[in-house]
Amino acid sequence: MSNNSTGWANPSPAGLVALAIACFTFFAVLSGRTAGAEGSPLLFLGIWLIGGFVVQLCVGLIDLAEGNLLGGNTFLFFSGFFMLVGGLEFIFEFFAGVHGWKINTGVDGWAWLVMLLVLVPYTIAFLKQTAASLGLAVLILFVGVIFVTFSKLGMMGAYAHTYAAWCLLVTGILAIYTSGAIILNNAYGRTVLPVGKPIL
Repeated sequence: MSNNSTGWANPSPAGLVALAIACFTFFAVLSGRTAGAEGSPLLFLGIWLIGGFVVQLCVGLIDLAEGNLLGGNTFLFFSGFFMLVGGLEFIFEFFAGVHGWKINTGVDGWAWLVMLLVLVPYTIAFLKQTAASLGLAVLILFVGVIFVTFSKLGMMGAYAHTYAAWCLLVTGILAIYTSGAIILNNAYGRTVLPVGKPIL
């Protein structure tokens, strides 16, 4: 329920929950936490990411409608590429494995390279404009994307997955904290969970 009759409430907490779910599930897969379980985790990872796509698409559109250029654009391209494309790819990879289809994923690294390069100015903007907890989350996510990108381009070995996994876990924890802080601080009308001033 919203008490705001003049516009939309801040949708960022929901977008951060979706980010945290993506980060935690990626951590589980990349760090081998799901290894040993029967079958592949890719199908369910893909389904969770599709859920994240729905949430982040809504968040991005509302943010843009409310004039939040940085948050709106970030959630919009995260929803499309990290969530929707990622989710569909994992679902397809699952069925490719089941049916023995041969697929060439070589284009992935080049798409990830674009996202990595785009995240350079976005990360700086987050460090300048947003609370420290969110800016730090985006910075650590950026480092994780470096490892994923170079791994997908064949420039780093499987060891990069471990580094990416831990970056994503920390990002997810910070996303949960920031989401909870926004909700609690709004509910109490004061700072319950501090998020810090912009880092830059």
